Amino acid sequence: MSDLPYTTITISGDDAFDFLQAQLAADLDGIDEGTTILSAWCNPKGRVICLFRVRKHDGGYTLTLPAELADEVVKRLTIFRFRAKVEFSLREAADNELDITDTYADWQLQNLRAGIPEIWQAQSEQFTPHMLNLDLLDAVSVDKGCYPGQEVVARTHYRGATKRRMMRFESSEPVSPGDKISDGERDIGEVLNASGSDLLAVVPIDKENQRLTVNGSVLVNCPLPYLQ
Repeated sequence: MSDLPYTTITISGDDAFDFLQAQLAADLDGIDEGTTILSAWCNPKGRVICLFRVRKHDGGYTLTLPAELADEVVKRLTIFRFRAKVEFSLREAADNELDITDTYADWQLQNLRAGIPEIWQAQSEQFTPHMLNLDLLDAVSVDKGCYPGQEVVARTHYRGATKRRMMRFESSEPVSPGDKISDGERDIGEVLNASGSDLLAVVPIDKENQRLTVNGSVLVNCPLPYLQ
């Protein structure tokens, strides 16, 4: 498959592990060669800049993310390089780096129904990892050491202070990312990802069982396996 809207950043060099371990929110220690893990990269305020599919490969690492974010992400990563012996290169993503075995559309829908979010340019730096359920997807670590946003992630984890979560719904009509979720009185959340009438939305936890609508259509709550 070609023309995927994803880019792969290759990180190579003697300090590749130490550099990434200090930047990414997931713990890279112990990753097997060729295994893919999901990791958030956060800003200092604990907001998710992007999500990476991370793979260890030939002594280095590959980070796969939406192409529309790649150039800016590399520029920002470079700022933190200092004297670290690391090099960056970019290329089009391959199917196996996203674990795509069928069509891209099928892969998107499978991820959505499994509660695996995608962060595109419009959502970058809008949500904390806990709002996106990344703590439940092992895409963040609270005990591996410092990384950007780690204090916010750890504080939220240990205080149990998450008031908003990403949840899955179905609508009677197709929706789009950014569409507002209403409780009948006001907008209380928004669509994060959508595929036809299937959607992931970030909403207050205490609203999940109330009557919610998007663009006038009533939403049906489809509980995610890891939230049951």
